[in-house]
Amino acid sequence: MNPEHNAGFIVSRVLLRLVLLLCLSPALTAAGAQPAGAQPSQILVFAAASLADAMQEISADYQKTAHVDVRLSFDASSTLAREIEAGAPADVFLSADTAWMDYLEKRNLIQPATRKDLLGNTLAVIAPAQSVTRLQIAPHFPLVAALGKGRLATGDPDSVPAGR
Repeated sequence: MNPEHNAGFIVSRVLLRLVLLLCLSPALTAAGAQPAGAQPSQILVFAAASLADAMQEISADYQKTAHVDVRLSFDASSTLAREIEAGAPADVFLSADTAWMDYLEKRNLIQPATRKDLLGNTLAVIAPAQSVTRLQIAPHFPLVAALGKGRLATGDPDSVPAGR
């Protein structure tokens, strides 16, 4: 792996952790609020599977200082949204897809004032290191021609926004 790309990945993970921690701290504190002398609270966080590594690290750090048991449930945003719709008692929902957050909001299954758009995605086209193909990514760019007999892999359109 190119060390420059690896450094970018590390910085991105650090930024992701920082953003999530800063944005989630108030929500986790509110969800974990308890009367003095009560047993430690438990918080159930539903999060997109793509956030698993960052959320595991953040929750472990948070639990050390807040003395709140943070339970994490990871899956596709669509699956988690459907579980919430069916009555699952999530305290925090981190979706990788705004459409599923909209779905829950339209059904009054989230508190609109607590909704925060934290992060976003950008699609990238990756080719082998020896490739000399150069593409200007824009609407209707010649992706099929550039692929030739090669392959294209993307997310499942029924499961992740990157597939759409």
